[in-house]
Amino acid sequence: MGKTTLENLKLGIFVVIGTILLLLAAYLIGNRQNMFGTTFEITATFKDASGLQNGNNVRFSGINVGTVKKIEMLNDTTISVYMIIEEKMQKHIKKDAIATIGSDGLVGSMLINIVPGAGNTKLIEPGDELQSFSKVATQDMMNTLNTTNENAALLTADLLKVSHALTQGEGTLGKLLHDSSMANDLQQTITNLKYTSNHANSTMAELNKMVRSINFEESTAGVLLSDTASAVKMRDVISNLDASSREIKSMTQNLNIIIEGIKKEDGAINYLSKDTALVGHLKRTMLNIEQGTESFNMNMEALKHNFLTRGYFKKQEKKQKKEAKELPD
Repeated sequence: MGKTTLENLKLGIFVVIGTILLLLAAYLIGNRQNMFGTTFEITATFKDASGLQNGNNVRFSGINVGTVKKIEMLNDTTISVYMIIEEKMQKHIKKDAIATIGSDGLVGSMLINIVPGAGNTKLIEPGDELQSFSKVATQDMMNTLNTTNENAALLTADLLKVSHALTQGEGTLGKLLHDSSMANDLQQTITNLKYTSNHANSTMAELNKMVRSINFEESTAGVLLSDTASAVKMRDVISNLDASSREIKSMTQNLNIIIEGIKKEDGAINYLSKDTALVGHLKRTMLNIEQGTESFNMNMEALKHNFLTRGYFKKQEKKQKKEAKELPD
């Protein structure tokens, strides 16, 4: 009886231990832990875990190479993810590899993708921390798509308004679509613009031809265009002409004033031009002055030859000659 109880006890203990081991194996397999191979641990830091959980796959170049061991939040913007990687992959992963959080398909579970680096750096070692890159989350993509759809709806509504206005002949474009006379006028305007453009091109060609024909070394135009000294002289000439024109204008105004004074009846010149008696009297006065001057000259000549005054005039003549010699040339 005692023996049977002991055997039952042993059997119960064996069943319990086996059940515990079965549950533990199921848990580890369910979490995809590497139980039968040699592994090493690495970490990566992210700002957002994006739904990542313990046991999610870790892929390198699209191949499952490990699992997520632990996710630890350091602060509100830093999350450390600990990964268990197969030891055989250590010779392929370099220190400049980049870890990103992605999904297995469109709606699959989350995983970590390790992207190989481009540089010739050293191989990764146990305990190293990989660089991380946070991709746009699915929710953010959906929000962006929602905003884009709303903008597209608004744009479609505006396009409907524009097309309705065009079909109703509203605005300039609507009139162009429905008013044939306006379209013809626009076509004529474009034709005129083309003609003007062609004429302007021909004019520019003629001007270029004229400029090329100028001899810049000998012609006047060339000298004016290239010789700065001649340009300065020409500027002085123009300035002098401007000053002369102002002086001529001032003289013309003065002459106009004099002419207006002559035209007045109380002016002396007007009086002389109209009073014939006064003119005759002036003529006689001038004649008397000329005769008196001639008599005075004759008297002076007689005094020069008179023996009483002849010595005085000779002294004056000698004095004048002496002063003339002393003057510098």
